[in-house]
Amino acid sequence: MQPLIDNARLSGQRPEEFTRLAEGQSPQALFITCSDSRVVPALITRALPGEHFALRTAAVGAVVRRDDLAAVPAVGAWLVHAADEPTCSDITDPTVAEAGQNHVLTQMERLRVYPCIEKRLEAGELQLHGWYREAGTGIVREHDAESGTFEML
Repeated sequence: MQPLIDNARLSGQRPEEFTRLAEGQSPQALFITCSDSRVVPALITRALPGEHFALRTAAVGAVVRRDDLAAVPAVGAWLVHAADEPTCSDITDPTVAEAGQNHVLTQMERLRVYPCIEKRLEAGELQLHGWYREAGTGIVREHDAESGTFEML
């Protein structure tokens, strides 16, 4: 914990870097990702503060592996109602890559039916991108609707 505390103390050492942030924000994107601590949107995109919103959701691996969530009942209840169970042909795969990719596609479809999103998509004012980051390599793959596969960016 001490390194995190030390880094937080250093954050206030260069106030000039944060002057523009005090004036407001206008992020380019909403980055929806799992709550896995290994997934850090700003590191993946190299975004600076204020360049995107990040929304974190519960990870799907626990659902796929049918982990016992008794110790975290609120998370278990949320996962039951949050989405259809992601499918995965190989639940012994520790990365549950297939399930993660299927979850990305399910959530994109859910976003598309929101009236405000649907309207902006049709008007060409909004784009949805489905990305999956491989835990073991750091490679980011984007869903290609034409081929139905996740291809390297």
